[in-house]
Amino acid sequence: MKTKIFCDIAEISQIKKFYKKKIVKGFTTNPSLMRKAGAKNYEIYSKQIIKVCNKKPVSLEVFADEYEGMKDQAIKINSWGKNIYVKIPIINSKGKFMGKIIKELNSKNVKLNITAVYSSKQTDKILKLINKRNKVIISIFAGRAADTGKDPIPEFIKSIKMAKKFKNVEILWASVREPYNYTQAKQIGCHIITIPPSIIEKIENFGKTFSQLTKETVKAFLVDSKKSKFII
Repeated sequence: MKTKIFCDIAEISQIKKFYKKKIVKGFTTNPSLMRKAGAKNYEIYSKQIIKVCNKKPVSLEVFADEYEGMKDQAIKINSWGKNIYVKIPIINSKGKFMGKIIKELNSKNVKLNITAVYSSKQTDKILKLINKRNKVIISIFAGRAADTGKDPIPEFIKSIKMAKKFKNVEILWASVREPYNYTQAKQIGCHIITIPPSIIEKIENFGKTFSQLTKETVKAFLVDSKKSKFII
């Protein structure tokens, strides 16, 4: 199975650039990325993104913190295009499991991206609520887990194994920290990995030998020492 690369970005100019790349199969974003990109009106900005990405899947996240608000936002976001996955956090800011809204939206044929997942136990809770028809992505945050000293790989392996019973479910590797994460995701059979633009560009240059890397590294040291006019 080939691991699909999604681009994690909200800047319109970057989306236009990466939409043209065959290596990029879809896009993910979130309120933090939208804010960083300068979005002022969530709906208007989201529709600009959708206009560019009209033939590749795009994940757009709700930002309400309670059931009713999430439901209203999710239904509106879903109506903006057929290629949209509505991102729903597995819990709200108070720690309450969002199972009710996940189950309801899944039953209403809304494609979902369940986000902020960290463990296979959370994956299991999600799988117990959804049907085997409508598409669901489960986004597990590998990088953020690793930042705390925890190995995310076992949680992915367990989650991927559980998801095999669901042809409509894909496990996504989120919060990438380095290009090698793509290799790791492929090795364990992860369905999708979402990657920022700068790391996608590094992945496009995969294939250099250790000899090439050694020579490039030594040359870089030499160039910098000359630029600094170092003497001993």
